Amino acid sequence: MEANKIHHIILRPKKEESLKRFHPWVFSGAIAKMPQGIQEGEIVKVFSADNEFLGVGHYQIGSISVRILSFSDETIDANFYIRRISEAYKMRMEMGLLRDDNNTFRLIHGEGDHLPGLIVDMYGKTAVVQAHSVGMNADKYKIVEALQHVLGKDKLENIFYKSEGTLPFKAGIETGDGYLLGGQNIDFVTLENGLKFNIDWLRGQKTGFFVDQRENRNLLEKYAEGKTVLNMFCYTGGFSVYALRGGAKSVHSVDSSSKAVSLTDENVKLNFADEPRHTSFSEDAFKFLKESSSDIYDLVILDPPAFAKHRGAVNNALQGYKRLNLAAFEKIKSGGILFTFSCSQVINKEQFRLVVFSAAAISGRKVRILHQLTQPADHPINIYHPEGEYLKGLVLYVE
Repeated sequence: MEANKIHHIILRPKKEESLKRFHPWVFSGAIAKMPQGIQEGEIVKVFSADNEFLGVGHYQIGSISVRILSFSDETIDANFYIRRISEAYKMRMEMGLLRDDNNTFRLIHGEGDHLPGLIVDMYGKTAVVQAHSVGMNADKYKIVEALQHVLGKDKLENIFYKSEGTLPFKAGIETGDGYLLGGQNIDFVTLENGLKFNIDWLRGQKTGFFVDQRENRNLLEKYAEGKTVLNMFCYTGGFSVYALRGGAKSVHSVDSSSKAVSLTDENVKLNFADEPRHTSFSEDAFKFLKESSSDIYDLVILDPPAFAKHRGAVNNALQGYKRLNLAAFEKIKSGGILFTFSCSQVINKEQFRLVVFSAAAISGRKVRILHQLTQPADHPINIYHPEGEYLKGLVLYVE
């Protein structure tokens, strides 16, 4: 095969319309002709049946065969990543996300930043990078070079690559997880809106912290004063810590993972030392709610992991959300406030709202919507890629 040859993929007739509307995915069923010898992760150019150039991107075996990086005919090299990451960084700085009291934010959010398959979260001077496509895994050293160029030594000391588990197992593909820059004298404690969190990016879920709930945690703090709070699926205890700062009377943090409960306890201690208002429980969420007495909690947070990760699991997931919210409606005090979320990308806002409505109706409680929540601005949604809107939340007043 000729060195650095870029493969061409030809689409079936009339399958180019979504690309002309700047949607960044090419599905396998849209492809008419693909060259032999093409390898996963390689750069390909996509053409219509009439030989019109449509875009350039990463090839991967699966239902999404190409993730488009550019709709212009350009070279995907380190300079390309420098331009894209510079644009993303500039937007975050305009949001005011890097401040004396906040150094935790998402720098790259896949399709939302026109880099499908790439996630970069910033924790102080450490960037945690995740590849969700074989192509981004193949380009990781270009991405490292670009991050160093854009952020400079004063804002970036470490790059931790964490893609094991984000890519399907494929023979011959090495993620090379570990530090690609730095790795010495690491400070795992970062700041979010003036609160300290110990981030376990080495072994924790995702990149170590759910950055996408930052603004929703901030909102919860405003409701917490004098409240008895239940934080289900607490993980690192983000909502618990904000509730305590907001003046909650007491906070119960629940997670089935003892490791998550330990992280929560550690983060509470980081901010409040030995805080008698906080108690943690390592228990199954459904079991804990079932066994809890009614009329204890007047502020409840339901932030479960994704109940559905693919379309085949949607129906079971919807039933799970209904059961969970029904249990909360049955236990929450009259005049209580429920923060309820879904982070399942394959479940849309309307489906989530309908299952919460169904749970409310079964409970017989009067329920009003106070806020409709989503992901923060550093998790932007590409207007041409509505699938990027994954986080859905409701704040409900329950009589």
